[in-house]
Amino acid sequence: MPEIFYNIMVPVDFTARTKWAVAKAIELANNLHCNIHLVHVVSRQMLPFTSFDASHALAYDITADLANARYKLEQLRDDYRAHLCEGSKLEISLLHGNKSAELTRYIKQFRMDLVVIGLPRFNLIHRVVSAFSLSSLGKKTNVPTLAVRSSGLVSHFKKIVLPIHNNIPVQRIRLATMLARSFRSTVYLVSLRKNTSKSDNLIHKALEVLQSISTIPAQCFLLEGKNLAKSTLEFSKKINADLIMANQLKEFNMPGSWNRLTKKILSYGSNIPVITVDKSEVISL
Repeated sequence: MPEIFYNIMVPVDFTARTKWAVAKAIELANNLHCNIHLVHVVSRQMLPFTSFDASHALAYDITADLANARYKLEQLRDDYRAHLCEGSKLEISLLHGNKSAELTRYIKQFRMDLVVIGLPRFNLIHRVVSAFSLSSLGKKTNVPTLAVRSSGLVSHFKKIVLPIHNNIPVQRIRLATMLARSFRSTVYLVSLRKNTSKSDNLIHKALEVLQSISTIPAQCFLLEGKNLAKSTLEFSKKINADLIMANQLKEFNMPGSWNRLTKKILSYGSNIPVITVDKSEVISL
């Protein structure tokens, strides 16, 4: 995890969720003094049967789609560029191909430090597809992914909640301390109470790691309940948290068979923005 961010990527689909993702990315860029990359992928679409040469129709169709997408990207850039502070840049990129593959390639090639994704509204099909894409992108790139919806457009990250499962989440702790320094935040380390000394030792060990990195304010809480995602969300609502930092492990999924079936990860169960970090943790007890 870098000590500072240089590049934030926002996948663009020109829907309402793109607007609040860009708004959140601009807020972060202005606080972290980094650049924003707006990236749109044009995927090849099947054309209806025609009586003329299909290769020419396909080439024309892609060219038209690329031109239209380029125009929309430029408009989006021009609309938001003035909101960036001096020293930060807003760049646009137009790609063609498989969306997941192209975004993954871009993230790795240009070394993105954070991806900001706007969540769709409560449409079941869109949620399942988006949840799969969100999880897949994080696992392929190991880059932190911030998921936001319109209700999560706070103008600060004053209270950051970091849930802990079975090990010390070093990368998330480093990311939390970096954000906390920029936003002058307090980090809340939370874990489930399991009637053993291990959970208590684990959370305090995590606090020691955090304090060895930074002097930011931090507090520890042992939560009641059986599901870490649900208990974390309830705690976050109670303290009016501004950000939750989790992993895409099954322990961070909302409980219930229906939620598992529809891939209701913590990002979708929360109106509070959620950053997921998929890189393997390196310290355990």
